[in-house]
Amino acid sequence: MFQNVTIVGVGLISGSFALALKDKGLAKNVIGVSRTASSAQKAIDLGIIDEAMPLEEAVAKADLIYVAIPVDATIPVMTTIMDLLKPGQIVADAGSTKQALCDALRDHPNRKQFVATHPMWGTEYSGPEAAVRNAFVGRSCVICEKEVSDPDAVEAMEKIYTDLGMRLVYMGSHDHDRHVAYVSHISHITSFALANTVLEKEKEENAIFELAGGGFESTVRLAKSTPSMWVPIFQQNKENVLDVLNEHISQLRKIKSCLEKDNYEYLTELIENANSIRRIIK
Repeated sequence: MFQNVTIVGVGLISGSFALALKDKGLAKNVIGVSRTASSAQKAIDLGIIDEAMPLEEAVAKADLIYVAIPVDATIPVMTTIMDLLKPGQIVADAGSTKQALCDALRDHPNRKQFVATHPMWGTEYSGPEAAVRNAFVGRSCVICEKEVSDPDAVEAMEKIYTDLGMRLVYMGSHDHDRHVAYVSHISHITSFALANTVLEKEKEENAIFELAGGGFESTVRLAKSTPSMWVPIFQQNKENVLDVLNEHISQLRKIKSCLEKDNYEYLTELIENANSIRRIIK
């Protein structure tokens, strides 16, 4: 058990992480760091954190510091935290991009105390009220650049995530960013684009509400995600996102061409090929 865990950010991921640590008896006291007093108070009221402190005080008191904030803020905040670390403290992040952060911290004298992680779970909601219990059960967690972190720090984070019911995956930061562009980031881009398409073409809001079925809802729900989180992700992972976006546009053009040319045989082939995803995702 950790005596004191500091979470930097008191929203969806960090809040769910804090609740999980408490439920599993892995943390005695959880300290929250938030940009706003209202979010910190909300997190206290919801039982996510036990107390709130400024960053420097919260880092000084912590055995483990867990950072889950928008990726554009992560690098400067993590640099500050790394400068404050004392021997034996562990810091981990939960960001959706890894290469920029790992590159920024590569030569820091306290680099070994940092474990780069990405729990592959999230929803379209944000803020302390979005935190949920048992969020990570059955999900994957990526640990990047394990070899440059202290083995004891890695082992501690591995134990936490496995105790929370997660499967561990290991890869380099570059490979991580490439893979998540294909399996995560493109899903959000598609959802944003679909929502804008429907809002542009369907002017009757009642029709959208009444006629939108489960397929539309499940595809477009990610469009409710906040730009403050996702614009920085797309910016940091720009090259990989552009690569997957070009392929996605190519696939859309194939379908469009089939309809324009009444080529339903090829359209059938495209859909049958897409059906093969069921071998991977049940």
